[in-house]
Amino acid sequence: MYRLFILSLFFFGNVLAQDSSDIKRILFFQNQLNKEFATEETSPLTPKDLKEFKSLDFFKIDTTFCVKAKFIQTPHETPFIMKTTNGSEPLYVKYGEAHFVLQERKWVLNIYQNQGLTTQLEYEDYLFLPFTDVTNGQTTYDGGRFIDLKIPGGDTILIDFNTAYNPYCAYNDRYSCPVPPEENNLEIKILAGVKKYAKHPENE
Repeated sequence: MYRLFILSLFFFGNVLAQDSSDIKRILFFQNQLNKEFATEETSPLTPKDLKEFKSLDFFKIDTTFCVKAKFIQTPHETPFIMKTTNGSEPLYVKYGEAHFVLQERKWVLNIYQNQGLTTQLEYEDYLFLPFTDVTNGQTTYDGGRFIDLKIPGGDTILIDFNTAYNPYCAYNDRYSCPVPPEENNLEIKILAGVKKYAKHPENE
């Protein structure tokens, strides 16, 4: 009994430590995103919205949406033009797949690489995960959300929906944004990450 109790403490201690680490990472993401939006040089907001900006609206942090997925690279994929909100034609390639279980269901999401960014040193390991879910048009942006990733060193990759953010076109019509491919639709509610932005009618 005593040994079982000690093992239980060890297990739950590891879980709590992991949750604490995830929460710190997510809070850092939120703080950095708010700084970006509050800074005139990096903010996608209109000048009027920027003056009134205090913070983005985030879902409550939920570490059950921190998913360790099996990563399967898909070499020899043909580059394609991803659909965008204004008809621009960015070139992407499917780089791999993330296989995971969430809310007791199995899912597969395609992960992409922007071919125009691969020549830039700061983006050489950058991967792009656009997705849609049941919350779109309700509590989240109609056109879906994005997650930034890096090329993993092994066969697993962390998909943290707490770091899902809105495309810039959700805040300002002058931006062109990728439209998540249909195969990246999740038929569940992803109640994590950035919520829908409430524009001020007088600022539109």
